[in-house]
Amino acid sequence: MDIKEAALQAHLKWRGKIRIEPNAPAGNAEELAVAYTPGVAEPCLEIQKDELKSYDLTRRWNMVAVITDGSAVLGLGDIGAVAGMPVMEGKCLLFKEFADVDAFPLCIKSNDIDEIVRTVELISGSFGGINLEDISAPRCFEIERRLKQCCDIPIFHDDQHGTAVIAVAALKNALKLTGKKIEDVKIIINGAGAAGIASGRLFLACGAKNLIFVDRFGAIAPGVEGMNSEHELLAQITNPNHETGSLADVIRGADVFMGVSKPKLLTQDMVRSMNKNPIMFAMANPTPEILPEEAYAAGAAVVGTGRSDYPNQINNVLAFPGIFRGVLDCRASEINDEMKLAAADAIASLVTDEDIANKTILPSPFDPRVAQTVAEHVKACAIKCGIARI
Repeated sequence: MDIKEAALQAHLKWRGKIRIEPNAPAGNAEELAVAYTPGVAEPCLEIQKDELKSYDLTRRWNMVAVITDGSAVLGLGDIGAVAGMPVMEGKCLLFKEFADVDAFPLCIKSNDIDEIVRTVELISGSFGGINLEDISAPRCFEIERRLKQCCDIPIFHDDQHGTAVIAVAALKNALKLTGKKIEDVKIIINGAGAAGIASGRLFLACGAKNLIFVDRFGAIAPGVEGMNSEHELLAQITNPNHETGSLADVIRGADVFMGVSKPKLLTQDMVRSMNKNPIMFAMANPTPEILPEEAYAAGAAVVGTGRSDYPNQINNVLAFPGIFRGVLDCRASEINDEMKLAAADAIASLVTDEDIANKTILPSPFDPRVAQTVAEHVKACAIKCGIARI
C-alpha cells in the first residue's frame, strides 16, 4: 500500500484527526448545575462586565482558530474550503501535539476578501488567536492586514510568516557555517508569493541589503511590466542595483538562493555562476527547484528543502506551535516582526556552533526543546514590546 492509499484508509478509520472532550464533570444534577444552568450564569455575567475575563472563565486562553478558504491548499491549489478540511485538521493536530495548544478548523466557503474578513472578525471573540492557512496570494496579504486592524488578538498567516521564521533561522546558521554576513550577501528569492515575500521582508528586517525577487516575468524592479500591487511595493525596497532579466541573469554572483516556486527551475550551471559556497533553499514541493545532490555537485555549501526525506527541512512546525504557545501564555495582542525574529533566534540557537554542518542547520521538529524555547523567546519579546496583557 502506497502512502496515498494508506492516508486515505487512515482518514476513513479516524473520521477526523481531532475531537472535543469534556473538561468539566456533568455526571449528576449537582455537577450539571455548576457546569451549566443555573450556575453558568455567574461566569456569563462576569464576562459581560469585562470581556477579558473570557480568558480566565472559558477555554479561550488556549484556543486558536485555523481558518482557510481552500484557495491554495498544500500543493493542491484551489480545491475549495471543505476539501481543505483534512489539512486544517492536521494543522490542529500539530498545534496540540507540539505545544498543547487547542485549535479548531474553520473552512469559509468564500473567496471574497470582505466576506472572509467580516466572518473572522465576528467570531474572533471566541479565540485567543487566528491562524490563517492556505489562502492564495495576493488576497492573503489584504486579508491579514485588515484583520490585524479590526481584531485585538494575534493574526498569523502561517504560509507567510511560519515559513519566513524557519527560513531566517536556517539562513542564520548557514551564514555562520559559510563565514558570511547577511549584510554582505546577495540573496535571490524565486517566487514572489506569500511565503517568498514574507521571507524576504524578514530577511530585510535581519539586515539584508542586496535582495532580489524573481517571479514569472523575471526580476522585480521599478518599471517592470506584469507586476501586481505587492510586487510594486517590493520593487521600492529591494533590488538596490535595479537588476533585470531572468533568474539565470540575476543569480550570477549571488550567495543565497531561496525557491518557493516550481520544480527543477534551477540548473547546475546557475549554481556554478553564484559566488563560492552558495546557500540553497529549494523549497518547491514535492519536487524542489533543484535536487540537493545536484546542488552539492555544482558547488553548494548548504542545501535545504521542504521535504522530510532530505536534511535541513524548512518545516513550519518548528515555528507556529511555539509562537502561539508564547503569545497565548502572555495574551499578546499581535505577532510583530520582533517576535518572529525572536522565534527564529530561538530555533537557530538549538543547533550549537559545534553541531552546525551542511546537513545540520536546523533542529529536528521532534526535538522537545523547540516549542518551549520558541514560546519563551516570543513571550519575553512580547513583554519587552509592551503588547503582553498579562
